[in-house]
Order: sequence, then C-alpha cells, then structure tokens
Amino acid sequence: MNRLFVLMICFCCACQQVTVPKPKAFLSLEYPKANYQHIETQLPFVFEKNKLTTIETVSKNQKITGLNLNYPALNATVYLTYNSINNNLKKYTSQTQSITQKHAKIAREVSERSFENLQANVYGKLYDLKGPVASQLQFFVSDRKRHFISGALYFKVRPNYDSIFPAVAYVKKDVVRLMESVRWKN
Repeated sequence: MNRLFVLMICFCCACQQVTVPKPKAFLSLEYPKANYQHIETQLPFVFEKNKLTTIETVSKNQKITGLNLNYPALNATVYLTYNSINNNLKKYTSQTQSITQKHAKIAREVSERSFENLQANVYGKLYDLKGPVASQLQFFVSDRKRHFISGALYFKVRPNYDSIFPAVAYVKKDVVRLMESVRWKN
C-alpha cells in the first residue's frame, strides 16, 4: 500500500508543467498606401478614386448608367449607379435604404454616417454593416435636385466578416474619399 501511495504522489508531482493556451492569431495584412487620382466621367460628375482600382463602365440600352470600381488585389468591387432626379429623390433614397435593410437583417451591427458639403452641394449617407452580409458598405450622394449616385461594396468571396474586415476598412476609406470628392458638372 505504501508503494502505491508513493507511486501516486510521484505521478501527480511529475507533471508540473502548466499548459497555456496559444493566443489567437490575427492576420497582419498590409495594403499599399492609397494614392488618389481625379476622374472625369462621361456621367455628370467627377470624383477621386484609388489608383489601385480599375474602372468599368456600365451601360443599359446604350446609355451609361454607372461605374464599377474593381479592386483586383482584394477581389472586391464598388458598384456605382447614377440616376437623374425628376422630383423623385425620395424614390432613390428609399431604394438605397431598402437594400440596406435587407442586409441589416443579417448584420450584427449597422452604423449610419451622414455627409454634407454645402459648398459643393453634395449630401449623402454611408451605411457600414458588420457581420456576415453580402455587402458591407452601402452609400449614396446627391445634390437633392438633379443627381443621385448610389453605391455598394461587394466581395467575390463568401462573406466571412472576420476574414475580410481589413479589406473592408481599406475600401471604406476610399468610399469616404469618393463621397467627399464628388463634384457635379454644370
């Protein structure tokens, strides 16, 4: 019995090493510093875009209706749609909010940021959706009388928000810059 007792004490004391869980690893993604360039479009507005993006013109019935800002390195696209306002501003803002609400049902959090530049006659909103949604950014800018631009960010990957968060943050800065730099052509 003594031998068994001594053996058990030795067995218990022999394993003094404390097991420590490994810390969670985070991706350390670094994106190049954004350099912006002024873009003249065939649509009635100009803006600044990140030089890393490529522009694709979107047409319907031989009429240009929008632009796609492609981020090849991020596998993402910011879709811009232009509409002329003919006493129907509420229709376009409602459409943008409706699309945002569809994504918001899945999102963990939705934040809204208003934008206003009285001198340039540019007003808008940016919706930031956090969680496993198809589109993490929805936005619009308008002069409230003649022009309305809506936009949305989509990634060409499954929406695992934790994985794409650094890319969303990078593109969000570009979207804010786009909204701030929009100017209407006369």
